[in-house]
This record gives sequence, structure tokens and C-alpha cells, in this order.
Amino acid sequence: MADYVIAGSGINALVAAALLARKGRKVLVLERNPVIGGCIRSEEATVPGFTHDVMATTFVLFLLSPAYAALGPDLEKRGLQFAHPDIPTGVLRPDGSHLLLGKDRAANIKAFDALAAGDGAQYAADMAALGANAPFLFALLGGRLWSWQMAKLVAAETWRRGPRALSAFFGEALGSTRHWLEPHYRSDLFHALLAPWVLHTGLGPESTYSGQMAKVIAFALEAAGAPVVKGGAQNILTAFERLIRDHGGEIRTGADVSEVIVDESGRATGVVLASGERIMAAEGVICSMTPGQLYGRLLKSWPGAEPQRAQTRGFVHGKGNMQIHYALTSPPRWLSPELGKVALLHLTPGLDGVSKAVNEAERGMLPVEPTICLGQPTAFDPSRAPDGKAILWLQLPEAPRRIKGDAAGEIAAPADGQWTEAVREAYADRVEAILCRHIPDFRSSVLARRCYSPADLEAMNVNLVGGDPYGGACTIDQFFLWRPLCGNANHDTPVKRLYHIGASTHPGPGLGGGSGFLLATALK
Repeated sequence: MADYVIAGSGINALVAAALLARKGRKVLVLERNPVIGGCIRSEEATVPGFTHDVMATTFVLFLLSPAYAALGPDLEKRGLQFAHPDIPTGVLRPDGSHLLLGKDRAANIKAFDALAAGDGAQYAADMAALGANAPFLFALLGGRLWSWQMAKLVAAETWRRGPRALSAFFGEALGSTRHWLEPHYRSDLFHALLAPWVLHTGLGPESTYSGQMAKVIAFALEAAGAPVVKGGAQNILTAFERLIRDHGGEIRTGADVSEVIVDESGRATGVVLASGERIMAAEGVICSMTPGQLYGRLLKSWPGAEPQRAQTRGFVHGKGNMQIHYALTSPPRWLSPELGKVALLHLTPGLDGVSKAVNEAERGMLPVEPTICLGQPTAFDPSRAPDGKAILWLQLPEAPRRIKGDAAGEIAAPADGQWTEAVREAYADRVEAILCRHIPDFRSSVLARRCYSPADLEAMNVNLVGGDPYGGACTIDQFFLWRPLCGNANHDTPVKRLYHIGASTHPGPGLGGGSGFLLATALK
């Protein structure tokens, strides 16, 4: 018996468990895998002594979140430390041209103006406008949408701005990244700097409201950089586990929840594990997972969930993700040495290149030139590798969930469309060839390479359907009021005292722990 039983152990589940435990509630976290963390996992994936963040690595959203404001001091007392790079991000194009974004706005403005007269001033105006709108904007992005507080917030904003001005604000916020960048910035290199970042929100540069998200990310990177957990992301999990246990909570791994127990009154009273064990919940059950898992598996025998089960059949998952990890004999020797100091570097031809790769992946094709997000954590956290050596963290955010072909015509697609080891490694070779253009001696420095295809990621975490790390497509029809399903309010479900959190729910994916925080603060 526990007060709250939590199925799943990703960042949202851990935030909810920690906050509820601090309130004096007895919480029990159940994780089907041998380790907790969801998309947070650190392993010696290549060579002993080299610590890789297998999936998520950058915690800028967590540092800026209300969850961190509430839990940060307690987590730091239990060993959590961050490493902060001076240069959060940059872009490198095939011709070697590159542009960096630092944490000093004045320096950024100067650099952008040097590219094209007026671009720096436009950037300053855009960031100032976002800062002025930040209280309202971040309340919309991260608050409880179905609440009196939100209704009063929108009413007050309508009164303050006037209906037409508020309508204009929303209209501008719905614009795509392309429609923000091309009319307002002359430099293609500046376009290339920010366009790839919308991929990390589960969108593409042509997607509705992706322009607003690009501005938010630029604002966040300037404010908090691109921090990583010292020693590996595993250490934030250790801190959460200590915090939860210190307040009387319990965490069990290898505990696969197969069913939510619903009594005759339509109330959740506990869960059943795959082993047959029944665990009762006095106050409620919290599920951190996709709607397909919740309604198609855990509530499969409850007839009251049939409308939701029908909706999940139309729930759309986004593009797949692929990860590549390298252990190196030494830090990469870039043709432009300053690139070695960048936390997250995108390699892309630019805005059109990102758009093309997204389109190819969405049509089931392996992109000719994928957008590469390259992390260099040992540049500012040397504890992750032996002295003098290095690791690289690569994410390919445009990978087809099911392969229909290769846009380059070089890799044969499997007849069943499924990722295979041969396809995965051949595609990784394409990515490695791009690295070698900018790091001439790269292959001679490689000790080992470890790749994870979208299928590999789903095998590690059932919620990453087709390798989608964002809990479902983040398009406007499946976001905000309509996430995860039309008709749901906040994190409630049709079952009383059964709550739904995670990347598939508002406020969506990322490491901010938003849904876990919103639910835990709302529960008594």
C-alpha cells in the first residue's frame, strides 16, 4: 500500500515523486526496466572508463524550470552538480563557415551585425520582445491550461493589451521558423544557427509556432547555457533517488505495471504487475507514459476508456531519433579550433538543409545530409573520460521510424521497413564522413563507436515509439489544449484518481519536468 503509485521513472515521474514525498505522501515508483530514468541514462557504452549519456544530455530546460526552483537545493545537497560551457551552441556548414551563440547578448548582437547589417539589431529587438512577453508566454507554455488561474491570466492579458493586440500576439506566435527568419534576417548563416534547434522541440522549420519556439530556445540558451550533469546524467537520477528515499518514498525497478485496477465506481485503487502482484494506492495512481501504453495496455480491460482507446489509434508519433557515441584518443582537432569549445554544435547546410532532411525523414527516407547535433561534454566535464581522451555525443533528430528508402540511393531499405544493424551502421558511416570533412584525422582518433537506431531506442524504452523521443508529434493539433487527446483536461483521465503525465501530456517533452510538477503541486 502506498498513497501514490507512480508507473514510470522519467524526469516527470521523479519530479512528481519528489514533490509528493516532501509533502509527506508515501510514494512508490515502479519502473519496468532494470534502471530508472526514462530518457536519462548514462553508460560506458563504448570503452570502459568513457561515460556516455545514451539519450538526453543537456539540462537547460530543467535549470529554468519551476521544478528546479523547488527541488534544486535538495538535489544539490545529494550530489547533483552541473558543468556550464561558455559557448552553448553553434553551427557549422559544409563550406566550413560557422557561427557561435554565447551567453553574452551584447557579444551576440555584435557578431550578428558583423554578418549582415541590421541582423544584430533585429535579434536584440526579438529577444527584448520575448523577455517582455516572458511571464505570459511561459505561463501559457508551462501552466495548467484548464484552470481558473489560466482563465484569469488570459482575461487580464486581454484587458491589458486589448483584444486585437492579443490576437496579433497569438498570430505572430503561430508563425513558422522560416516565416520568422527569412523576412527579418539577411544572413543565411544566422538562419542556419537557429533553424536546427526547432528539431529539439519535435517540430520542423515549416511547422506552425516553430518560430516562437526558436526564439524561446535562443533566449534560454543565453540565460542558462547548455549545462550537463557532472560525471554523467546518471548523477541526477542518483540525487532524485536519494531525495525520494530520504522522505520515505520507495523505488522499484524490474516492476512492469500491466494493469490499473479500477473499482466499480470508476476509481483507480492500485495496479497489477506483470508478475501478478497487486499494489494498492490510497490516494491515486500516476502514469508517466504514452497514451497508447495507458489506454491500450494498462486500461485495456476497462470499458469506460473505449473513447480514449479509439483516439489513440489516431495519435501520431513524430520522427525517429538516432544516437551515435564516440570514444576518442584525444579531443577532436577541428579545422576551426574554436569549435572545440562549443557545447552543442549543429552540422547542417542551413535552413533549407534542415527543411529538406525533415521532409525526407517524414516521408520514410534516410536523409541525404542529416542534421547532426554534436555534443562535446568532455570539453567542460573531463571526468567523463580518461585523462587526455574525449567523447562525442551525436544526435540525429531526423530519422524515419519506418524506412521506405534512401534519399541518396546508396543504402538498401529492408523489405519490411525495419531498422537493421546493417542499415544503422551504413547510415552512421554517412554521418562519420561528414565529420571527417571538418576533422581531418578523425578516424585515426576513434577508439570505438556505438550507435542506437530508432528501433534500438524503442527497445530500451517502450514510450519511444519508432524512436520518437518527444512522446508524440508536437504539431499544433496535438499540443497545448489537445495534448495528449482531445477532451482531456490537464492531467486527469476518465478514471477518478488516475493521472497521466510525461512527454505525451502538457507541457510536452523536454527535461523540465513540467507535467510532473504541475500535477504534484495540484494534488493535496
